Amino acid sequence: MKERIVYMEPKPTKNTIISAFRYGFLKTTPLLLGFLFLGLSYGIYMNSMGFSWGYTLALSALIYAGSMEFVTVAMLLSPFDPVGAFLITLMVNGRHIFYGISMLTIYRHMGWLTPYLIFGMTDESFSINYTSQIPAEISKKWCYFFVTLLNQLYWVVGSVIGNLFASVLSFNAKGLEFVLTALFIVLALEQYKMQRNLISSGIGLVIPGVALIVFGSEHFMIPAMIGIVVILSLLRRTMEGEQ
Repeated sequence: MKERIVYMEPKPTKNTIISAFRYGFLKTTPLLLGFLFLGLSYGIYMNSMGFSWGYTLALSALIYAGSMEFVTVAMLLSPFDPVGAFLITLMVNGRHIFYGISMLTIYRHMGWLTPYLIFGMTDESFSINYTSQIPAEISKKWCYFFVTLLNQLYWVVGSVIGNLFASVLSFNAKGLEFVLTALFIVLALEQYKMQRNLISSGIGLVIPGVALIVFGSEHFMIPAMIGIVVILSLLRRTMEGEQ
């Protein structure tokens, strides 16, 4: 019987927190421009729909769900429909359920930071926190926190600036979202190089491809993730035996 290893976070000091901040900032630097410009577009959109910077700040800080924030604008201008809002939110952001399952072990011993880490788990923060090989001398808990916090700050600041200066801002951000796609590709390649068993990588490529063909580009994400979870669960013992 294997002995259970429990991660014990060392007592934080000023130096460890500063080191964690630097690590988190370096990890999120590639996202800085992407989040700022996408936030600017959201702020400009909010302004065009008649919402002040206060509404923009509240929505970008409290919802913090990317595309769902754009959908929320239409909901706020439509008749009150909480059930419809819940179902749309589940469809748009249902993939976060699977992110949460993947991070159960990692976030288990994060103490009072856990609620915020769960709240701030976006695609980008999940990808960085899940794949990062954090040096032993740096606090993991504070690294995860600063990665999550900085990503949210980039988005919130960009949104508020976009709303405040919507009348004078003029830029073409077409194609800028590819920065985020490029980040995911790099992180996926790093994971691929670290893996001994490539079965999971193959499943991660095949199942989404099949789901994309069957369900289309707008509805394939949740079926693909369900398929990946089911197949990996069935093959878990086989994969563990080969490692």
